[in-house]
Amino acid sequence: MTQDNSESVITQSDGDVVDWLTNHTRDERFLDNIFAQMCVRLQRAGIPVKRATLHLLIHHPQWLGARILWADGKREADIARVDYDVRERSEYIGSPANEIHDGAAEIRENLERDPSLGRRHAVYDEMRAQGLTDYVAWPLYHTLGKRHIVTFATDRRGGFDDAHIAGLQKLLPVLALVSEIRMKNRLARTLLETYVGSHAGELILAGATRRGSGTTVRAAIMICDLRDFTKISDNWPRDDVIDLLNGYFDAVSDPIVRHGGEILKFMGDGLLAIFPLSEPQACANLLHAVTDARKAMTALNEKNGEAGRTPLNFGIGVHVGDVMYGNIGSRARLDFTVIGPAVNMASRLEALTKQLGRPVLLSRAFADHVAGAFELDRVGEHSVRGFSEPIELFAYDG
Repeated sequence: MTQDNSESVITQSDGDVVDWLTNHTRDERFLDNIFAQMCVRLQRAGIPVKRATLHLLIHHPQWLGARILWADGKREADIARVDYDVRERSEYIGSPANEIHDGAAEIRENLERDPSLGRRHAVYDEMRAQGLTDYVAWPLYHTLGKRHIVTFATDRRGGFDDAHIAGLQKLLPVLALVSEIRMKNRLARTLLETYVGSHAGELILAGATRRGSGTTVRAAIMICDLRDFTKISDNWPRDDVIDLLNGYFDAVSDPIVRHGGEILKFMGDGLLAIFPLSEPQACANLLHAVTDARKAMTALNEKNGEAGRTPLNFGIGVHVGDVMYGNIGSRARLDFTVIGPAVNMASRLEALTKQLGRPVLLSRAFADHVAGAFELDRVGEHSVRGFSEPIELFAYDG
């Protein structure tokens, strides 16, 4: 077969890959699956791809980005998260990603030649060790100037030829569109999970966006508040206050999520969370979360003490009851939250923790759900602001 015929076959086949990306991926939700399928189709089209990566900058509170890696013989791609501090590490400095982010329009590296004559970076040594012969990386342009990266490598003797490179380049605009759609969908989901919680986020994505829409949920309600925060914020540097708050919220929030709770909002130095009673062990899970949070706070205070910081303390009020769970707010600005007398009761109990000197106060209604399973200390009946009858309270020191 002549070179011209080879190029003709490749051009026709890579057109099939472009058509597949354009017209037959609309029902595929996950970008890593699309990317893996695309690489397999490229091989069938005569483009000898043996390794490919997609490097994406994402909006996430913990991660700068993600890398999708496909290798020959794999039906699925591997996904690795990338830390925010990666750009200070040797794995990034001098890498193809570094060059692309600095403005390079293409990185091409002949991996067959003497390594001393080419670019010097560990990633090239790794690919040579895998028997790869040629490598190419391009920016993947999304709207508003956002640049991501796609790379391809082969083990073909002599590397990619001109027809292979042309076929890969033909994919880039369509891959950019397909990947941007999935990224924006993932971004929307991530932002909702970050700011309103996973359950509320799912409801909003499903269309629960009308003001006043919602449902009645029976749940255990937990309100937590940091003690003496006003004094801390008045006397400490701003960055120290933010760092302290983040540490405190990590200590309290992680156990809540781990034990099945839903954090609905952070309120300055406090938080509101619910454990829906549709889960039979919801109330027990809440107390397990409290136990773990107290342990985490003890560890945090030990760490803060080494830095000369004052120990932190919190108060928690817990009640159980029916709450209205849904959209509340103005015409243009909504909050997906819970309201109702049960929420008010939890808030009042949290305030009483200061007066009674017990960090965790539970209502009798909640205590009845965990009777016998946890050691609770009855602290008597107490008047609660906004409620006509005294409330029997229990303290939990677990």
